[in-house]
Order: sequence, then C-alpha cells, then structure tokens
Amino acid sequence: MQNISKSRFLLSVSLILLITGMVSANSDVSEALFLQLQAFLSNYFGWMIIILANGFLIFSIYLLFTKYKNIRLGGADAKPSYTYINWIAMLFSAGLGIGLLFYGVAEPVMHMNSYPGMIDGDNSYNAGKAINLANLHWGLHGWAIYSSLGLCFAFASYNKKLPFRVSSLLGEKVSTNKPLAILIDVIAILTTVFGITTSLGLGAMQISAGMSHIFGIEESFTNYVYIIIVITLLGLTSVSLGLNAGIKKLSQINMIIASGLLFLVFALGPTVFILNALVQNFGAYLNSLIQSATWTEAYDSTAWQDGWTLFYFTWWFAWAPFVSLFIARISYGRTIKEFIIGVLFVPSLIVFLWMGVFGNAAIYQVINNTSEISQIVANNMNVALFTLYDVYPLAQPLSIVSLILIVTFFVTSSDSGALVASMLSSKEQTDINDDSPILSRVTWAILLGIVAAVLLYAGGLTALQTSVVITGVPFAIIVGFACLNLLRGLKELDDAPPRHINSD
Repeated sequence: MQNISKSRFLLSVSLILLITGMVSANSDVSEALFLQLQAFLSNYFGWMIIILANGFLIFSIYLLFTKYKNIRLGGADAKPSYTYINWIAMLFSAGLGIGLLFYGVAEPVMHMNSYPGMIDGDNSYNAGKAINLANLHWGLHGWAIYSSLGLCFAFASYNKKLPFRVSSLLGEKVSTNKPLAILIDVIAILTTVFGITTSLGLGAMQISAGMSHIFGIEESFTNYVYIIIVITLLGLTSVSLGLNAGIKKLSQINMIIASGLLFLVFALGPTVFILNALVQNFGAYLNSLIQSATWTEAYDSTAWQDGWTLFYFTWWFAWAPFVSLFIARISYGRTIKEFIIGVLFVPSLIVFLWMGVFGNAAIYQVINNTSEISQIVANNMNVALFTLYDVYPLAQPLSIVSLILIVTFFVTSSDSGALVASMLSSKEQTDINDDSPILSRVTWAILLGIVAAVLLYAGGLTALQTSVVITGVPFAIIVGFACLNLLRGLKELDDAPPRHINSD
C-alpha cells in the first residue's frame, strides 16, 4: 500500500460497493428519486448552471489576454512531456472521443425530431438549428470547464507542488483540514468511477447493438458482460503499462482511425452538401452563440432545456474532476496560453468538424428521405452510426472500423479513469514520471468493469447516470472557487521577489 492514501482508497471502494448494491437492489426507486432531484436542480438552479458554464468560458478566454499567459506549468525551465499531436490525441480520447461516436449522428437527428422550436417545412432552419444545438452541447462550453479546472490542477500540482487532488485546489484551509479534504476527494473519486462505469455500460450496449446490426448477433446481457470483460482486460493492460506505453499509444491509434473514418464519410457522403453546411453552420454558431448559451426556457414549459442543455452542462461539470485531472497530468511544460488553446479551442474545432460531417450526412438522409434514419434513431439511437452507413457502398467495412474505434475509445476512457482514480487516492505528490501505484491502478480498472456489469444486470445504469449529473452542480461551485484560488496564486507571483539572473 505504498504511496496509497488508505483513508481515501478504502473509503472510496467501500462507498462504491455500498452505493452499487443499494442502486442495484432498488433501481426503479433510485431512478425516480434521482430524476426528481435533477428536475429540482434544473427548475430552481438552471439559471446558475447557465451562468457557471458561461463563466468558465469567459474565465478561460480572459486568461489568454492577461500577463500570466506565458507562465509555464512546472516552472520556467519545464519542458513539455509530449508533442502537440500526442498531447491533443490523449486529451481528446479521454475527454470526448466516445461521445462523438455515440451522438455525432444521433443527436442532430434527435433535435430535428424533438426540439420544440422547429418550423414545419423549413428544412434549412431546422437542420441548421439541430447542428447548432449539437455544437453548443459538445463545443466551447464543455471544454471551457475542462480548461478551467485542468489549469487549476496543473498550476497547483506543478507550480505549487501540491498533490493531484480536488482538495488541493481550494486553499490551505481546506487542504489542511484532513476530514474535509478526504470527503471532497472521495466524492471526486466516486463521481469519476460512476461516470466511467455508466459510460462503460452504455457503451457495451452500443457495441452489442452494432454487432447485431452488422453481423446479426442477438443482443443479450451475456454479450454485454463479454464486451465489458474485453474492454476491462484491455484497459487493465493499458493502465498497467503506464501512461507512455499504454494510454499514449492507444490514443494515437484512436486519432488515426477517427481521422480516416471522418475522411471516408466526407468523401463517400454528400460532399458538396457537407461543405456548404459547414460554412453555414459556422456562421450560425457564431451568430447565435450568446443567445443559445444563455437560453433558460424562462417563457416556456416544455422541459426540453432540462433534458438537453442543462443535462449536458451538469454532465460536463460531473466529469470535470476526471478529465481535467488527466489533462493536467499530461500538460507539464505547457504555458497557460498553450494549455487554453490546446484544451479549449482545438477540441472544439474537432467537434465542429465531426458534427459537421457526420451530423450533416445524417441530416441529408433525413431531408431527402434516402433512409429511415430518423425513425430508427427515435427507436434505438444505439444503431444511429451504423444506420448512417447503410446507404454507402462500403457500409460493412465502415461499420466494422467504427466498432473497433468505439472499443478503443472506451478502453482509453477506462484506463484513463483508473489512472485518475489512482492519482486521487494516492498519499503523496505524484512525480511527473510516475503513474501512481500499480496496485491501485489495477484495482480501479477491475472495479470499473465489475460495477458496470452489476449495474447492467440490475438495470441501475440510468439511475446512476442521473446521480452523477446531480453531483455536477456542487462540483461546478467547487470549480468556481478553484478558479478564484488560481487567480490568487497567479497574483502571488507578482508579489514574489524577482529571480536573480547571473550575467557572468
């Protein structure tokens, strides 16, 4: 148990097993309770969620124009541990990759089917609005949350030499109050683990649905378990190899396959339509960004905002401890300016391109009635991506490649989650070249698979997913305080005595 914080590790594992057991034994009751809590937060604190999400975007952009933008994470002499390409590949794979595969086709089509503001017969407006909403949910605002908290983690750990923990971000009064610090870190671990396990379970269902669509293999719980076992074993292997030999290599594979898939859909699909739509989408996104990002549905009662934009923002909040800490871990040696551009703008651009190609390819089929993708997505969005390919000449190869990419993205999320949970439950400062105790990493990797399988069997995935979203609101407030603490830390650099430079 060397370098493992026993209190954080044992308490987290115990609570995870307890909560999993309780939710599994009372899945229907748990789901109803968590949905009521989510509705309460949306109804009474939706305005605050919107303000916080926009606040983090403003905060990240603001830092780009301050005198602190050239401060290097790790000190003036720190050198980046990874090339730009490897850095972007890892942060994108851990933070978003699987979401785009799952929702890149399904979400725009779902918006066209369900958004209350659609105009009958106006395909131009409806299609543009659908893509615009998808870009809002997956673009700048979500990555601004990761950028803000990730920068707080990186500065605290690399410049102030504090442990990779959420409690380290809230000032000396919190970090030195051991019971409070442990409580905050345990909640962060639970949110990380349950966020990954719910995604792992839902991913197993998508993979199974894809296998059924491509090969005619019947979906079943047994198949879900097999898929989870394979992903867990691959994730266990990757996280055991460490960050450089495991996660970095896998992220490189992810980006190569994803780039090839993006190009093929662009080339095989309605290429000219996609190019025109990309230009129009970009203008529409910029033109409506402020209005869309501050819409609270104040004069309506459709509950659409609760189920979509507010859900997404709180989900980003809930995932922030996991993804932001991982991004901080791989960002040693970057300047604050490099960090914000790389974490906020580059992934958002990738999102815009991905939604523009896959989303518009799907919308083209909807408005031209070349497939039944609209009805299929409404009935089972797990097969949305595979349905898109059915009208293309290379349908089966594209589906198989997509299936492989889904697996590798999920493995990346699994091993990244195990690494982060291990770092959060470590006792001492983790060195830049240390991946935290292997015993801890292995334990978390195995636990992720077990919890996902149990919840799938008991039907508790939806309940737990909603509970994770609920934790996003208090975490957003914590991130707000962490950002204020970061500004104080940066200001302290102004008050520090100048460094003597030897001119000899």
